[in-house]
Amino acid sequence: MITGIINTNVDVSDRYITRQGQVTFFSYTNVENIEAKNNQVLSVIDFSKNEIAISMLMKAFVFKKALMREHFNESYIESDLYPKATLEGIILDFDPANREDQTKIVKGKITIRGITKEVEIKTKITFQEQKYIFSGDFELTVKDFEIKIPSVLAPNIAKNISVQFKFEYEPYEL
Repeated sequence: MITGIINTNVDVSDRYITRQGQVTFFSYTNVENIEAKNNQVLSVIDFSKNEIAISMLMKAFVFKKALMREHFNESYIESDLYPKATLEGIILDFDPANREDQTKIVKGKITIRGITKEVEIKTKITFQEQKYIFSGDFELTVKDFEIKIPSVLAPNIAKNISVQFKFEYEPYEL
């Protein structure tokens, strides 16, 4: 799908891009909440097919504490082995010509740590100042992506991780 979106045979006016999308995740625990933000998320939309592709480097997440970042990258996500997370999907029943706010489902496949899972993500879509803004939140389950948590730390890591996102897409220019 990504190759289809990047394909130069597609009418450029149908494509929108963001190179600085934002993804934040949050994990509540009794000991200490874990939160990180990534402001370097790449995403492309091809409105001729309502396809969306998202790619982000896992090492680009910023944490409040350096030790959290180290544990995230080395022990849990294993960023050296799995440097990116991706999502490829379709925006269901979306009409890009409708400039009113819309809430739509993005149905696709998310890949983290080399493991792919099907997802449906409720997404708010706003059009303002010639940009499409996609935002929303969803949850991921740690065990779905085979993230190994030592038993001694298990009480300190939530089983579900809350993910928030906001992407501001501008027209794609070659």
